[in-house]
Amino acid sequence: MKTIGALIWEPGTRSGWSVEEIEIDPPKSREVRIKLAASGICHSDDHVDTGDIPLDWAPIIGGHEGAGVIEELGPDVTGFEVGDHVVLSFLPSCGHCQMCTVGRSNMCEMGAGVLAGFAPDGTHRVHARGQGVGPFSFLGTFSPYLVANIDSCVKIGKDIPLDKAALIGCGVPTGWGSSVYAAEITLGETVVIIGTGGVGMNAVQGARHKGAKTIITVDPVEYKRDQAKLFGATHSVENLDQAKELVDSLTNGQGADKVIITVDIAYGHLLNPAQEMTRRGGTLVLTSAAPVTQRDVPFDLFTFAMSGKRLQGTLYGTTTARRDIPLIADMYRRGEFMLDELVTKTYKLEQINEAIKDMRDGKNIRGVIMYDE
Repeated sequence: MKTIGALIWEPGTRSGWSVEEIEIDPPKSREVRIKLAASGICHSDDHVDTGDIPLDWAPIIGGHEGAGVIEELGPDVTGFEVGDHVVLSFLPSCGHCQMCTVGRSNMCEMGAGVLAGFAPDGTHRVHARGQGVGPFSFLGTFSPYLVANIDSCVKIGKDIPLDKAALIGCGVPTGWGSSVYAAEITLGETVVIIGTGGVGMNAVQGARHKGAKTIITVDPVEYKRDQAKLFGATHSVENLDQAKELVDSLTNGQGADKVIITVDIAYGHLLNPAQEMTRRGGTLVLTSAAPVTQRDVPFDLFTFAMSGKRLQGTLYGTTTARRDIPLIADMYRRGEFMLDELVTKTYKLEQINEAIKDMRDGKNIRGVIMYDE
């Protein structure tokens, strides 16, 4: 079928996204074709344009945070039917590799190929200008239609609005899980969350769900500082120096129990100030993606080791997509999870470059591309 999509033809050059005609093949074995309702705008997509995630191939169709309705089944599809509502997980879960069988599906071996430039079987489903197009995270939600492997699909109830459910495919579980699973926040703790965009704001929700007593957010954008309090932050400050001073005053100089980094780009200079406000025996969680080529990180290793602190990396918030996507959807259904409030502004696909600029400028918690009904 022919439709449109937003593509990058020259990765790493900041050339922007080209919205143009694409052709999508029918679904093959264990694949479905999905009509999308919406796609979230995530910094990971922009990293391809800026070069923070370097690619040695092109073109790529962006987008990895979406939800929609299954329109067509390929051969060998089980567990799904035409008309099912699904959230697309930006990391697939095969269910049978070593990591999946031990409950770590966020580290599924199939996910290692999400930036290889092909569908999981090594071929292309999307074509443009006579060339094969690589989908971001095996998906490519910057198009009203896509073909996806069922290992990337998670069924949800039809009562959940799809434009809000789209966010549960990446930013929501990544942030929420960073607090709930990676940081292992417990009742009454003091937590600092550095960066309150589409990931960090959900780390705030996760800290609230786990019963943190004090939730301090750090963000240079006044709008986001104000919004953080609506999501559950008890305090919101502009920079790391202010955060350190506040933490010291609230904890009698002991430091925060948990510090979570959810900024747009994790530059190395952020880690030491974050660990300096982490208490002895506390945990520092790094959720944000760093530039792939970054290797230098100024860090007080002596103090870190002698204080018994833990530095914890997390992918997808250490969540399990098939468990946690329906769980978050159900919490939203019960009024216990804020999704509507995450969406600052909606765009048409043709406005993709405006949406990306607004994200870079810190104007949105989450921008969302809406597709016509």
